[in-house]
Amino acid sequence: MSSSSDDPAVSVCFTVDVDGTEIGTFNSCEGLGVEIVMEQREEGGNNTMVWQLPSRMKFTNVKLSRPVGPNSRKLTEWLSKALEHLEPTTAGISARSADGQIIAAWSLQGVLPVRWTGPSLNVDTAKVATETLEIAHHGILPGPK
Repeated sequence: MSSSSDDPAVSVCFTVDVDGTEIGTFNSCEGLGVEIVMEQREEGGNNTMVWQLPSRMKFTNVKLSRPVGPNSRKLTEWLSKALEHLEPTTAGISARSADGQIIAAWSLQGVLPVRWTGPSLNVDTAKVATETLEIAHHGILPGPK
């Protein structure tokens, strides 16, 4: 029988930090992934197969969304600094359970902001005001335990 620490958990939020500074908690994280681009090579005299050779890795952009709140200021401050000096940095994403325990963590290398979308403000609709941050990166490493 496995212990409860070995059981898969359902994450309910994602905390994000950039260079060790937390920019808040997000309720949606999409795009953590990598694709290995394969090149096909045909070998003369070999008619039964085509070689598939790995050539490079492509990392997908990560989109983080959340309701607008007090931490929105931290995100805006980081964006302002990043846009003044577009230099790749590191970021950490931690998936957390309802009781705040870290389920899994990732470290992103070479992070740059790609897009920030603020809330649509309209008094005629009763929607939660949300913001979305999209970041590009060039590497995923395991985060701290």
